Amino acid sequence: MSTQLIYARDGKITDVMEKTASAENVDPTFIRDGILDGSIVITKNNRRQIDGLAIGAGLKTKVNANIGSSRDDSDLSAELNKMRIAVCSGADTIMDLSTGGDISGIREKILAECNVPLGTVPIYQVAAENVAEDRSLLDMTGEDLFKAIEHHGRDGVDFITVHCGITRESVRRLKEEGRLLDIVSRGGAIHAKWIEYHKEENPLYSEYDKLVEIAREYDMTISLGDGLRPGCLADATDRAQVQETIILGELAARARRAGVQVMIEGPGHMPLDQIVANMKLQKRLCNNAPFYVLGPLVTDVAPGYDHITNAIGGALAASAGADFLCYVTPAEHLRLPSIEDVKTGVIATRIAAHAADIAKGIKGARDWDDNMARARKNLDWEKQYSLSIDPDMARARRAETNPEDDNVCTMCAALCSIKTGTTDF
Repeated sequence: MSTQLIYARDGKITDVMEKTASAENVDPTFIRDGILDGSIVITKNNRRQIDGLAIGAGLKTKVNANIGSSRDDSDLSAELNKMRIAVCSGADTIMDLSTGGDISGIREKILAECNVPLGTVPIYQVAAENVAEDRSLLDMTGEDLFKAIEHHGRDGVDFITVHCGITRESVRRLKEEGRLLDIVSRGGAIHAKWIEYHKEENPLYSEYDKLVEIAREYDMTISLGDGLRPGCLADATDRAQVQETIILGELAARARRAGVQVMIEGPGHMPLDQIVANMKLQKRLCNNAPFYVLGPLVTDVAPGYDHITNAIGGALAASAGADFLCYVTPAEHLRLPSIEDVKTGVIATRIAAHAADIAKGIKGARDWDDNMARARKNLDWEKQYSLSIDPDMARARRAETNPEDDNVCTMCAALCSIKTGTTDF
């Protein structure tokens, strides 16, 4: 079975490459060559009828929105509504992280309606089904994992997070290092506990070739998960995190040799002054593979406002080389997000991504802002609404107060500097 990477090796430019190049306003050869050297991936399962999405160096920074049920809250209609509002608000991808209810049914419904790439974490389904059947998480087998991965690929999932870097060696380093908050990744914690209990290697690492073979069959992008990402500032950039990144870089190279596209996931919680160095380190250790980051969240003390801590870190991370930002909502660390939380998280992360694209010099990014400046100069309110990242919010905010002069807003009113005019200075 050919993949976009195999086609690129043959010098071919596929329809998918053409479509993604058009969306990015770049030449198709730029996409093909990026796939070839591993700096770009296209997330599109070969069983799905979507355009696909190009992620990587020289392209617009992308935004992912997580949805999904839990054992305590498994309302399918609510998750579908979250998916809809996320896509409407500009999310480039959706991840279904369901761990409760009919997980396969939820995924199938989302896939049927979602017109952007969908990602999953197959171990969540394995673990949730074990719990639902009153079995221990530690009863999981390698066969269970690979069956779930195959199932997700067959369903049409475009990219999967797999925690292959949780190995006996990386867990040893974690224990010797000592952490304030230990492991905060669900998948990472399950793998680490399984390794410790069975005294065996992580099947996703020891049988990595089997994983790669499944991914190649469906041209499913492997997203190598950061199971040892720091969950608080105190644990950032420790030996466990770096050891896992080294392993992920090696595994990424193996997958690419087999014709499978790969991206790398990254931290996590991290002080502002460590972010740039971490982006450079990941790119160096992983041969410039696309980098997908959660945050980084730059402080631990803002529950209820973590969409802001995420956006601050995300803007800096993306400006320093991260290619793909995972949103965080105001509900992070507290509960499943509401529909409004989802929209807020997507918009905040899109702001971070766009700010980074301006800094990176992505073609066309600054034009958007310059057009807004022209609309403001002309006091063209309708144009300002249409150019806003959230037009409905901009229109609603202005409508909340009524200036005496319709051309201005109530901030400056008659003292509006733009209306007064500055062109004579």
